[in-house]
This record gives sequence, structure tokens and C-alpha cells, in this order.
Amino acid sequence: MCPPTYFGVQYATNAWMDLPASVDLDRAMMQWKLLKSTYEQLGHHVELLEPVAGLSDMVFCANGSFSVNGVVLGAKFRFPHRAAEAQEHRRWYTAHGWSRFVTPEHVNEGEGDLIYLPGRGLILAGYGFRTERIAHAEIAEVFACPVISLQLVDERFYHLDLSLFALDDHTLSYFPGAFSSSSQAALAREFPDALIATEADALAFGLNALSDGHHVVLPPAATHLRQVLAERGYQPICLDLSELGKSGGSVKCCTAELRPGV
Repeated sequence: MCPPTYFGVQYATNAWMDLPASVDLDRAMMQWKLLKSTYEQLGHHVELLEPVAGLSDMVFCANGSFSVNGVVLGAKFRFPHRAAEAQEHRRWYTAHGWSRFVTPEHVNEGEGDLIYLPGRGLILAGYGFRTERIAHAEIAEVFACPVISLQLVDERFYHLDLSLFALDDHTLSYFPGAFSSSSQAALAREFPDALIATEADALAFGLNALSDGHHVVLPPAATHLRQVLAERGYQPICLDLSELGKSGGSVKCCTAELRPGV
């Protein structure tokens, strides 16, 4: 995680960024700290990435890398506003002993568009707005595991992590309208027991959530999804990250999952 020390809506690269935008930085920091402490109370260890002045979206550190079994693929951002973040992520991994770091050839925005299901040895990869479709072949080669490509078609859900999240290795929650018809068919085939979210859930950033297999941290406004999760036996934990939402992100965007391997 990276604290939102320099957070602000300085440019508009997605449908959520509305210029000019007023950001309450103190409130953003309070919301972020609550997310961090929630993870720690659930027993998770949180590492910190040092924020850098001028990089206003570094708080969304899920976009800066993707790691599987000790191998890290760095990010290559589509827009120049965030390009320098990739170097900060690489510096962190190098300083913390991750020796297998791959610099990408093609545009990929890390965990924003990549989801790993360890029990299945499978990567779900989004494309259409940020990560390039050609990057999926590079991803499959770097991690030596199959990739299911999913096309995003609604600019409001420009990253996969705004459209879908994994509850565990075999269960997803997603909003079908975010995907092309062929991708909807692939998801229905591969994940027949998925929890289907409503458009209202997705617009509330309810799919920009994080699950540890039991607890699911998500925004409170995704009311339908909260109910469905509870009915399935998961424990929803609702946190307001609305200030950070002014830049188009929420729980998952703020969280890069580390998978060091054994």
C-alpha cells in the first residue's frame, strides 16, 4: 500500500475524474488509514511504498506490478501521467529482495487488469482500455501459466478490478455489462457459480473489493452485493473510500497483493 500523501485529481484519464475536482486530503488519508488498519486487524501484514511528490495516483499501487510465486512483472502505464510510478515499484521490489523482476515490453497496468487464482494456476487478464491485448501473451510467458483474456467494453469500468474480483480460487463476482458478449460467455462457462453484481454495485465500486476467502472488504454503497455475499457465507466489511473514488479507485486499487512463493 502507498499512503495518499500527494493524492489529488490533477488530470482526467477515466470517466470518474471530473476536473476541476476538490479533494479533502485529510479525509482521504483517514479513509486510507482505516483500510490499512482493517487489513492488519484481519491478520494481514502490510508493506508500504513511499509516496513521491508529483505522482498523485501512487495510492492506487495495485496498478504498478503483478507478482506470482516470487516473479514480478512490472507495469507499463498507458498514460504518461503515471509512467514514473513503474520505476518506484521496481525500486521497492529490488530493495526488498525480489530478484526476479521483469520489465514489460507491452502496456499492462498490473493488478488493475490481472487477477491470479492460485488454486487453479490461472490468470484472468483484462484489455480494452488500458492493458493491451498483446500483453497477455507476454504475461503467460513470464508466469508460465494460462491466461483467460477478457474484453472490457464500458469505459466506466476501464480496469478489470472495477468489473470483477475473486472471492476464492473458484468463485468470482462480476458485472456482466462490463464485458463483451464473448467474454461474458467465457466467464459463465468457467465460473458457473459466480455472484452476479448489478450495475449499481459496480458503479458503487463494489467490485473493486478484496477477499481473503472469508472476509470481503468493499464500499458500503454496494448494497445488493453485500447481501449476496452474506447469503453465500462471506463476511462483508464495508469501508468508505469515497474521497479516493474521485480518481476512480477504491479498496482493490489501493492494494497490491504480494505473492513471494516458497
